[in-house]
Amino acid sequence: MTAPRILVVGGGAGGLPLVTFLGKRLGRKQLADVVLIDSNTNHVWKPRYHEVATGAIDADLDAVDFRAHARLNHYRFVPGALTAVDTAARSVTLAAVVGANGQTVLPERTMDYDYLVLALGSQSNDFNTPGVREHAMFMDSRRQAERFRERFLNACMQADFENRPLSIAIVGGGATGVELAAELHHAVSMLKLYGHEHLDRRRLNVHLIEATSRLLPALPEKVSSSARSHLERLGVKVHTDTLVECAEAGAFVVKGGERIEGDLLVWAAGVKAPDVLSSLQGFSFNRIGQIDVEPTLQARGHEQVYVIGDSASCILPGSERPLPPRAQTAQQMAHHLAKSLEGVVLRGRTPTPFVYRDRGSLVSLSKYSSVGTLIPTAKGSNLFIEGALARWAYISLYRMHQAALYGWPRTVMLLIAGRFNRLVRPRLKLH
Repeated sequence: MTAPRILVVGGGAGGLPLVTFLGKRLGRKQLADVVLIDSNTNHVWKPRYHEVATGAIDADLDAVDFRAHARLNHYRFVPGALTAVDTAARSVTLAAVVGANGQTVLPERTMDYDYLVLALGSQSNDFNTPGVREHAMFMDSRRQAERFRERFLNACMQADFENRPLSIAIVGGGATGVELAAELHHAVSMLKLYGHEHLDRRRLNVHLIEATSRLLPALPEKVSSSARSHLERLGVKVHTDTLVECAEAGAFVVKGGERIEGDLLVWAAGVKAPDVLSSLQGFSFNRIGQIDVEPTLQARGHEQVYVIGDSASCILPGSERPLPPRAQTAQQMAHHLAKSLEGVVLRGRTPTPFVYRDRGSLVSLSKYSSVGTLIPTAKGSNLFIEGALARWAYISLYRMHQAALYGWPRTVMLLIAGRFNRLVRPRLKLH
């Protein structure tokens, strides 16, 4: 009897832990053919994109190579971008893989599946604001973060040479915008150590623009006010209740006609499902393009298709809103679905309903601080934390993600290797 094939499309915060678990439990014993499909060849944890963007981390050292990881964890990696799903034939279509010089490396292909998991994450939602796509940068992928870093370093070099201030305008007062604003100040302070004579934090103007009445609107008021206080002490200019009407070269134009200028413009406001999802036939979607799923994480009307992470609109019993698009949601979904699918494949069980446990939210303010809430138990209340304790908790979230991919022994070795790298490498990625 042929082992069932499980296709997982998307190697992010949900998809990669999922194939890791399934590979170890099913792939190792050839009880299932576990396949990861992704348009990239490596994984960088998305909550760290703001650090990639400023050079605080070297993505080459931090990335998980899918091919190497697949070999260690008994699954297969297939490169390609999803273009279509045929639920009747139980197959997916992948776009051709094209090389840097335009040659076709792999042709368009189809792959059959017994079980399909869509874990494609999300992308920024520009709400069709005029000029944003032409003039602003996004933080949806490693490639975009690295493109920002290149332009940021060049802008810093130019401002230092011309002995003038540097301005950066960020739209979006959520976690990405807040974390990037703080990280920019840290990056400029580090560049001072590497030859910048004139540019320092006092001459860095970071504008953080939020349409609602406060930063981090999805988090408690205490977290919001603490984050704003920290940012303003750094020198970030916070604009709340400020709606952007359009983007122009070198400026965002807000309601009322005011121009908030920036040498660099960043859009980090709102999320929506990847555009490819809305092109799929036969699925039910919500207003931001997420696929509607049952509490079992099965796509509505399609028992063999599961959706996890930011691509899923999952409204659990007793709730009126979908689960928040956060890394912890994707990770919990992946952990649950791995066990649920194992029962389905090995024992013919019916999929089990997902139970979400909000563990709180933490926001990094670079090396300066962190703020957020922790929820110690399922019945506990929000515990506000900030400072060194919050910073430690924030870092531990990433270590737990690494442990899910590598196991704790390898994670500890990676931590030690990182400490040694600090002795011989610059404190900021400078190229």
